[in-house]
This record gives sequence, structure tokens and C-alpha cells, in this order.
Amino acid sequence: MSLPPIATREEWLAARKALLAKEKQLTRQRDALNTERRMLPMVEIDKDYVFEGPAGRATLLDLFDGRRQLIVGHFMFDPSWDDGCASCSAGCDEVSNGLLEHLHARDTTLVFVSRAPIAKIEDYKARKGWSFPWYSSHGSEFNYDFHVTLDERVAPVQYNYRSADEHAQRGQAWIADPEQQPVEMPGTSFFLRDGDRVFHTYSSYARGAEQTGGSYYFLDLTALGRQEEWEEPKGRAAGGAHAGRPDFAARSD
Repeated sequence: MSLPPIATREEWLAARKALLAKEKQLTRQRDALNTERRMLPMVEIDKDYVFEGPAGRATLLDLFDGRRQLIVGHFMFDPSWDDGCASCSAGCDEVSNGLLEHLHARDTTLVFVSRAPIAKIEDYKARKGWSFPWYSSHGSEFNYDFHVTLDERVAPVQYNYRSADEHAQRGQAWIADPEQQPVEMPGTSFFLRDGDRVFHTYSSYARGAEQTGGSYYFLDLTALGRQEEWEEPKGRAAGGAHAGRPDFAARSD
């Protein structure tokens, strides 16, 4: 395994200050980007989506649980699977009651939605020991409309705002392979309500989900990083993607 070069404290401090200047620049760029995100227009939801939860049927408005904002994590769980996606599961392992409480304090609800039937969701959730709200979109068009279930028999394939042809040009033809469909993909969608009117404000896909995860950004500050093969400098990974969270970044940006 390769390690960082060894330096004196003075050499390290000079290099650290140079990097700090770039970090501060990135922080300001991120603040500006967040401002642009908040200034995006929004689209009213005019379709009556119906979900299934532990307490029965629920509308998209019900998922807000009376709060002003709703965050929906699109958890990859095909109806034919017995277990949820390993990578999605790793992310959900980090969803604590404390996180939910802090979001609630800002009038925001976090839920997860999957295409698997509610019985499978409840079984898997119990086995994992999770307590966050998780709903089934089984039988609805929700996953297809938000482009996290890809099936050209239902809707034109689009993922992360790229068409099937664009993915093929990038060497990601597997995303639109008819023989593989339906394909489950990760994402996060954000909604705002004004009274009983619900609006879609933002969705992110692929590595966009890293912004709402914990361990990745902690690991980015360490010398060995995420310990995945795609990272630079090479030689810091010990046996490929670390066991707790599969390496999705190598497949899609």
C-alpha cells in the first residue's frame, strides 16, 4: 500500500496552507451553488401517487407528515428481491433518530420509497433494525416518473438527466439494456408543499447522493480516502471497495 510522502512539520504546514486556500474557495463555490439550487423553479405534482406504508395507503401529501418539506430517498429494492440494495442499505445504516429529529426541527420529513411490496420492505427493515419511515410504490408510476426504475416498456429511459443514447456514448450502455430491465437506480427527490399543493423542487442521482451520506465525506478527509480503486493516488485501496459500502462511483457519476 502506498502512503503519503514524509515531510517536516514546516513542509507539511506550507502544503496544508496551500490546500486550505483551495478548500476555502470550494466552500464559497458550494455556498453559491446551494444558492442557485434554492433559486430553481419548481413543478407542481398533478398525479395522484398512492403508496403503501405500515399504516396502510398514503398519498404523496401524506408522506410530508404535516411538515413543509419532504425528502424522498429512492431505495433500490426490486419486487423480485428478498433483500434491499447493499449500497442503499449502507447509506441507510447512517440514518439515525437524531438526524430525523434535526430535520423535523426544520419542518422537513425524510422518508424512503421502494418498488418492493410493503411486506418485503417491513421484513427487511426489521432485520436491519431501522426506524425511519419507508413506503412501497409497488403498482404506481412513481419510480418511473422520477427515473429510478428504468424500463423502456413503461417510459423512455433517462437517468441522471441523460438519455439512453447519451449513457451508451459514455460507455454505460448497461443502464439501457432491454435484457436487464427493469433496472433499479438510486436517487433522492425533494418536495415542497404549499397547503395541499405539492411541488417537486430537485432530484439528484448517482454520486449526487453522497451529499446526504455521512461516511464518504468523513473518509475523504483521511489519508487513505474511501479505499476504492478509482481514487487517486493509486495504491491506497486494500482489496477494492470497502466491505461496508459497495463502490457505485466506479459505475456512474
